[in-house]
Amino acid sequence: MLTTEQIKAIRKIQIRTSHLVSDLFGGQYQSVFKGRGMEFAEVRQYLPGDDVRSIDWNVTARTGEPHVKRFSEERELTVMLVVDVSGSTHFGSTAQLKQELAAEIAALLAFSAIANNDKVGLVIFTDRVELSLPPRKGNRHVLRVVREILNHRPQGHGTDIPLALDHLNKVTRRRCVVFLLSDFLQADIKGSLRIARKRHDLIGVVLEDPREIELAPAGLVALHDAEAGAEILVDTSDRGVREAFRRHQVARRDARDGMLRSVDVDAIRVRTDQPYTRELMRFFRARQ
Repeated sequence: MLTTEQIKAIRKIQIRTSHLVSDLFGGQYQSVFKGRGMEFAEVRQYLPGDDVRSIDWNVTARTGEPHVKRFSEERELTVMLVVDVSGSTHFGSTAQLKQELAAEIAALLAFSAIANNDKVGLVIFTDRVELSLPPRKGNRHVLRVVREILNHRPQGHGTDIPLALDHLNKVTRRRCVVFLLSDFLQADIKGSLRIARKRHDLIGVVLEDPREIELAPAGLVALHDAEAGAEILVDTSDRGVREAFRRHQVARRDARDGMLRSVDVDAIRVRTDQPYTRELMRFFRARQ
């Protein structure tokens, strides 16, 4: 049973993202994700004006009357949302947690998909696959997707992106548009990303928080690793400590971005302290 606060949170995301879909992203989404091409529809008798290149010569020879093949665009796509809910996503130093940011972006992508008659599926993971919802259509299904991301209580604390992508490859039979929402703090994932990229249209949505790069001068602070459980006491009033932390984190971020580029995975970097619409629009325009 959902609490009143949870219902309000889901409703807030629904209202906000539905507005963005209708005003900003509906047309952008459709123009970027065009479907798999053309599929056979029917054979009918030739009519004046039909393209002679579409004549079906086998049927024409069999019936003695000219017939043409007709095709229609196979527009329907499957969009898979693969969402990291590990311990590090339960962090946010501004108005929202990274997990809440992921839920809102996932909702926007999901509502854009169903507005174009596409299916949406969900995989929630930590160091294990926590939940898997098969692709479906409809507002009710999308609201369940949002509810699961917002309110899921994970059993694991760590992150295993290769495991999640391997599960995705096992449960999907055809090519999908895959949005992988994570802070991508895990090392040694390049091979798994490359395999998934060959099979699917894989897009990384990178979740960031400003305090992961810059430490505020707040005196002695206990920094806690939400996934490994380790804790260290840091004197953030020391300018040298803050600068060393910043250099280390910037290098780590640059290495992550370089790794994503090396396997040809488009990345959308979003932060808990900035509007994500700008980065999404930049991605759609670049894709166009």
